Amino acid sequence: MSHLQSPPALGLPETPQDGSFEPQQNMFQVSSHPMALLFLILFKGFALALYLLGNFFTNNFILLFVVCVLTLAVDFWTVKNISGRLLVGLRWWNEVREDGTNEWIFESRDQSVPINSSDSRIFWSVLYATPAIWSLLAIAAFFSLKFQWLLIVIIAVLLSSANLIGYQRCDKDQKKRWSQLTGSATSAGLMSGMVSGLMNNAIAGGVVGRLFNRG
Repeated sequence: MSHLQSPPALGLPETPQDGSFEPQQNMFQVSSHPMALLFLILFKGFALALYLLGNFFTNNFILLFVVCVLTLAVDFWTVKNISGRLLVGLRWWNEVREDGTNEWIFESRDQSVPINSSDSRIFWSVLYATPAIWSLLAIAAFFSLKFQWLLIVIIAVLLSSANLIGYQRCDKDQKKRWSQLTGSATSAGLMSGMVSGLMNNAIAGGVVGRLFNRG
């Protein structure tokens, strides 16, 4: 069974942009991390283009297979370790313990650090769209009996789905921890208010009591 663990919050540069588009601004101009956004799209687009259009340049399937799988692997590593950390303030990984059990480890930004809404929207859209597109290509390859190309598509679906599941769990863990922090802060505030009220009542009661005492 997997176990969730939350290490200390991952700090990010403070970029208080709301991600809103202004006239004549594209997504890279409004982004807080345009290079991370570029590579998020570049590697995925290159792998898709290589799969769909590679036969126009070469008939060597082994070459196309190797280059496409390498591109998918680089994309998986980049999204897991760089793109998510910069664009949405999340990072995840999975470790195998000595007893063979898996341990999910999540990192997330501090709650006070804002996230560019445009970066976040694009990141999650791309993250959900990628396995969906490759799944459609897998169905097409299966029914067209292109089983050797199906190998590439299966690898793409597995890698993109792994990132999607990892970030979904990481985001859920972040929201859970933030909710717990908010609840703790609220409880501390209520306790502080109760103590302050009791002290004020005690002081007021003492003053009033002395006024009505003799001598």
